[in-house]
Amino acid sequence: GIVTRCPLELKLQRLKNGPWSGTISYSGHRETFSDPLQVDKLVREAQNKLAGNTVEICDELITLEISSPDVCDLTLIDLPGITRVPVSGQPEDIGDQIKNLILKYIAKSETIILVVVPCNVDIATTEALRMAQNADPEGLRTLAILTKPDLIDRGAEIDVLNIVQGKVIPLSKGYIIVRCRGQSDINNRIPFDKALEAELNFFRNHQYFSSLLNDGNASTQCLADKLTRELGDHIKKSLPTLTVQIQNKLLDVQRDLKNYQQGPPLEEEMMGRFLSKIILEFSDQINELSRTGHSRGTNIYALLRAEFKKWDTRLRSTEESFKASVTEMIDKYNEKHRGRELLTFSEFCEFECVIKDHVSTLQEPAMEMLKQVRGTE
Repeated sequence: GIVTRCPLELKLQRLKNGPWSGTISYSGHRETFSDPLQVDKLVREAQNKLAGNTVEICDELITLEISSPDVCDLTLIDLPGITRVPVSGQPEDIGDQIKNLILKYIAKSETIILVVVPCNVDIATTEALRMAQNADPEGLRTLAILTKPDLIDRGAEIDVLNIVQGKVIPLSKGYIIVRCRGQSDINNRIPFDKALEAELNFFRNHQYFSSLLNDGNASTQCLADKLTRELGDHIKKSLPTLTVQIQNKLLDVQRDLKNYQQGPPLEEEMMGRFLSKIILEFSDQINELSRTGHSRGTNIYALLRAEFKKWDTRLRSTEESFKASVTEMIDKYNEKHRGRELLTFSEFCEFECVIKDHVSTLQEPAMEMLKQVRGTE
């Protein structure tokens, strides 16, 4: 099935000492817990509440904060894996939905892109790496993580070495190879520290990959250390750009504030007079607009005339259906309810019901018309 169905922000905070603690929050819900084994259950519950008990996805963020002496100071965002063919219960455009969700995050210049690729596939043809290359053409903020080194075909180890060493697709931040817990390890609840030790033993004793461990390019621990360093360096590089962005935002706000002139008074006795002044000024602007028809150098009547022509066409298109409804109502009334009154002299409330039904069908297009008129400049 699909494991990650919502973006999951994982905030790791290292403590000098103290117990393990976790907090999960999403869509107004916040819950603190102290058992690491509850993580899987709580994340699944959060995804089911946000995306439903199906295999669909949702772009609402789930935040998981972990504080412990055994974690590093790091923040990651886990995104759904790329899929091409929808499984049972998924919409036909699930692939496009996931790609749009991923691009929403990796397109930001402040983001470090972690591309996770199994060793036993052709890395050059993977969709994840292709998306990363489109978002980061120079490869300056992309780090590739190779998984499942124990599943590659015998004889393909040299190919994996060439990839990790950057001889196939060079990346500025390079490659890290890891061996995660298998499904049987997860089912048997193998502790994470034992899994890390087993991973280190795998690389230490591997004929080809032991050199990668010595170079700091293999194991989960090396990945954590590298990510922590990369994140710190990336923040240092991004701070000047963020400072410029903040300064530009401040200038924009200051410019907008000048347009608003003096703000509302803080004294309560002055507030009524200020509100009256604002209402009068607005009324004068409306009167001037209705008198001249000029708004921002444009004749607003010329613009609205085209919109009202569309509305007139819309009303005329319902004329036949309305007449048919009235005729149908009269016929039914004459057959079932008419007493001594003359033919076609139906009760007024019957006509009123038909008119109400007709008006209700025009409500939605009327609101759309109102939005068009409001947006016309």
